[in-house]
Amino acid sequence: MLNSPSQIESFDTADLAVRLRAIVARIPTGLVFTSSFGIEDQLLTHHILRQDLPIAIVSLDTGRLFPASYALWQKTEEHYGVRIRSVQPDGEAVAGFVARWGINGFRGSRDARLACCHARKVEPLARALAGASGWITGLRADQSGDRGAVALVGHDEARGLPKFSPLFDWSRAQVEAGCAQLDVPVNPLHAQGFVSIGCEPCTRAILPGESERAGRWWWEQDEARECGLHVGADGRLVRA
Repeated sequence: MLNSPSQIESFDTADLAVRLRAIVARIPTGLVFTSSFGIEDQLLTHHILRQDLPIAIVSLDTGRLFPASYALWQKTEEHYGVRIRSVQPDGEAVAGFVARWGINGFRGSRDARLACCHARKVEPLARALAGASGWITGLRADQSGDRGAVALVGHDEARGLPKFSPLFDWSRAQVEAGCAQLDVPVNPLHAQGFVSIGCEPCTRAILPGESERAGRWWWEQDEARECGLHVGADGRLVRA
């Protein structure tokens, strides 16, 4: 099993379907794609399912997603004739967070927000990737300044997995055009300025000139705002 970037060749083509097939050729079993039903994830889902690739699609249901996100989840399953596996937070962990910080306590401090993200996203991700041989994400390098080092092939040290971002060098405009061309279902909130969509209480529409990630945890001053899914021990985005 491949488990380090040095063992995995880069793929020169920007063709998404070809990239996905190349990833499968190198890691034929055990690949997991985690989708939040954002526009990038929807395009990846389309190519994975239309090519019938052996890649498991999993979504983290935090329990606090937008109603529109749940509606898109259902629409996606109906559109492609599949069931997308749901991984949910541990009930005791969420109850412990609420008991300590309050139902919306994540706005009280960065530590509280990270504790909420850990209970609702990071720990469930560990279960979603348990036994996986590779992790596929919808990250793009131009989503924010801190994500500028995202590459096609990386390595997740915490989970000991090769990590692939097939859309790393795509622009948002390219992703939007790809979805429109292929009739891919997308979240209607995107058209209302919600560019990056997470949990409802932690997401707002962005303002003109703001980066794509500016609407996430907007009350925090730190520009490198991440939930913990893609960061290392230092709290920064894991580099390739």
